[in-house]
Amino acid sequence: MKRVYTGLRGRLVIAFTVIAVTASALVAGIGYELVKNRVIERAEEVAVADVRETLQGTRVPIGALWPGDGPPTDLEISALQMSLRAQSRAVVVLYEDYLYPDGDFGLADVPADLRARAAGRMVTKRQEMRGGMWLVIGTPVWRVEPIHIAQPTGMSVFVFVPLVQEEQLLGGMRRPLATAGAIMLAIALAVALFSAQRVLLPVRRLGSAARALGAGHLDTRLPVRGQDELAELTATFNDTAAALERSVSELRALEAMSRRFVADVSHELRTPLTAMTAVTDMLSEEAERLPREPATAVRLVLREIERLRTLVEQLIEASRFDSGTAVLNLETVSVADAVHDCLEIRGWSEQVEVEVPAGLAFSVDPPRFDVILANLVGNALRHGEPPVVVTARTTAHGLEVKVRDHGGGIPPTDLPHVFNRFYKAGRRGDGSGLGLSIARSNAQLHGGTISVRPQRPGTLFTVWLPSAQTSARTSAQAPA
Repeated sequence: MKRVYTGLRGRLVIAFTVIAVTASALVAGIGYELVKNRVIERAEEVAVADVRETLQGTRVPIGALWPGDGPPTDLEISALQMSLRAQSRAVVVLYEDYLYPDGDFGLADVPADLRARAAGRMVTKRQEMRGGMWLVIGTPVWRVEPIHIAQPTGMSVFVFVPLVQEEQLLGGMRRPLATAGAIMLAIALAVALFSAQRVLLPVRRLGSAARALGAGHLDTRLPVRGQDELAELTATFNDTAAALERSVSELRALEAMSRRFVADVSHELRTPLTAMTAVTDMLSEEAERLPREPATAVRLVLREIERLRTLVEQLIEASRFDSGTAVLNLETVSVADAVHDCLEIRGWSEQVEVEVPAGLAFSVDPPRFDVILANLVGNALRHGEPPVVVTARTTAHGLEVKVRDHGGGIPPTDLPHVFNRFYKAGRRGDGSGLGLSIARSNAQLHGGTISVRPQRPGTLFTVWLPSAQTSARTSAQAPA
């Protein structure tokens, strides 16, 4: 079974679909990434600005203590953590060698690279932890007052900002993007089917027209619509069909003239041949009383007259087949009697072995059956070697007649051509090259065939003629 996607329509639909899916995926992916980056960057900017503003407003006495200052107490550190812990954030403070964790968050949750970089400036990093995305902000704390010069305090702050809301926002965008992608895919499929239908309709018309041309409808033409490449192809097809119709008409006219010429010449030759044949018996008797050289010349003339008569009869028979005037008159005959009569009339009875059951009867056209046998047996006698054997039997579907000689056989290169007109295997013999062709035409007129195959030794010709029931079924099943 032919797969659908191997056709041009299937490939067009697949190509449109792949392009649409790729384009929608690229648009959705790029758009999603742009929105994602912007949302995360915005959240990061807000969080960093809030941490920076909060730290700038702190008054915790840390770092290099001034006169009257005492070291920060745990309460003051907790107050700093509280000021930075807005919106579910976690704050870990590292002061000199003291660590102030926040709940489950400790220094172990701070990435090592961020901790190292946070010793000199404010840095950020997005980190996947605790089943979600977090923004980690690390920064040293500087003290400006009272001399308005920034001084390191030995304190580092690590703020963990949850990005849950941003993730929810981005997650909510996935469904609309997927819906938009599905809509785009459906539109692409519809456009692909419509485009394939529009593109392939002229191609289908061209295919149907080409099949019509192949079936013999040489007047087939197609309407030319539009100015595109398919319109040009249709116009070219019409021009080619017109040229083909002219060429075939000329060839048919020449063939008809040739057939009429052969038929006319054959009929014109028949009259003088009839007169010449009428005196052959008298010339044959006179040849016995003539001197040797004149007798040889007379016998040569008689032999050539007989060859010419046979050739004219074969040409007339061939012209009947070419013109379609050959008819079939079936009669039920004894196959054994038909074979013996054929051999006896031609004086071949002593040269041929016949193996045909006496009670074998079959429906054939007797004269045409005789022509088939005479051509096959005569060919075997002229070009083969004895014994020449004729056998016949009935099968489930018809009559099978075999003619075999035991000579050197037909050369393998000649076997495919032995039924061609005027073909002589090995360019030997004095025949016309029409006998086997006429025999096959008579078999085909019966609805049968003739085949040939080499033997060891010799050659075997097999005639198969269908029974009346088989022939009737074949005719009924044949297309009109």
